[in-house]
Amino acid sequence: MPKSLPKVLLLATSLFAAATTTTACAHTAAKAVDVCRADADVDLLFKVPFRVVDGRIYVDVVVNKKGPFTFAIDTGASGLGRSDASLTKALALPITNNGLSSDGVATAKVDMTRFDSIEIGGFRRENLEVITRDYSSRMSAEAAISGIIGRDFFADGVLIIDYPAKTLSFSRSMDLSADNAQVVAYERPFRIPVSIGAVVTEGNMDTGANVEFVMPKSLFDKVAAGPVQAAENATLTNSSLETQSAKVPGPFRFGGAEVSDVNVRISDRFPELLVGARVLQHHKILIDQRSKRIAICRPG
Repeated sequence: MPKSLPKVLLLATSLFAAATTTTACAHTAAKAVDVCRADADVDLLFKVPFRVVDGRIYVDVVVNKKGPFTFAIDTGASGLGRSDASLTKALALPITNNGLSSDGVATAKVDMTRFDSIEIGGFRRENLEVITRDYSSRMSAEAAISGIIGRDFFADGVLIIDYPAKTLSFSRSMDLSADNAQVVAYERPFRIPVSIGAVVTEGNMDTGANVEFVMPKSLFDKVAAGPVQAAENATLTNSSLETQSAKVPGPFRFGGAEVSDVNVRISDRFPELLVGARVLQHHKILIDQRSKRIAICRPG
């Protein structure tokens, strides 16, 4: 796998139900707070530190009351999660089913397994059916993982990714106000409004992609006329794409974020604009799947 652009996890809509049980307290009435300023005055189900490795968010989790194991937090991954083949073997997890996995370009058959339980910071969900594949063999030893936490794991609350503080939190007692200029709405996870100069489009916000932006050639032709250079192939979950690179003046605006003169990857086969971890990692991000709103808080 090229070190400059490892596997981008672009998985289609969930192939399995997200119904789980949890030991967390019952849902209480949500309240609106100034989420971009602080989350200290809301009840958190957990708050844990994370580390950034190769652009991705890594946390320690307990699976089936064993561990801790290193998992990536990936907003580009549908469903509840993934088990790396090494973890499936180590815990002797059974293959429970077969399914399909899409990276947005190609689809592949996959095996399914089941976690009896998974815990982050003492917050536990039980009886999770997840995809199992060999992810770590494509990564460097430093970036190897035991699994992935997908977006449906946080579907019933607000996920708070505070990149500057390097903390990950989860709450059911807060709302994201639509009146906040840094809050945007989405219809399909997690495609948010993005403007690039005068062009308004939609971008897939993906913390599992260690790039700044990836865009189709058709979009690049609308927003930039600068020179392009050959680049390494982009390795997706099921496929590999030839890419080029270029600097786009922008500015790129989404939520409270604004960046200019950004290096992007370009591909004729890439289906949509991707907003990757390399540009997200300077911001505090809150995702509320109940209201379909996301806050991207400007730094400082």
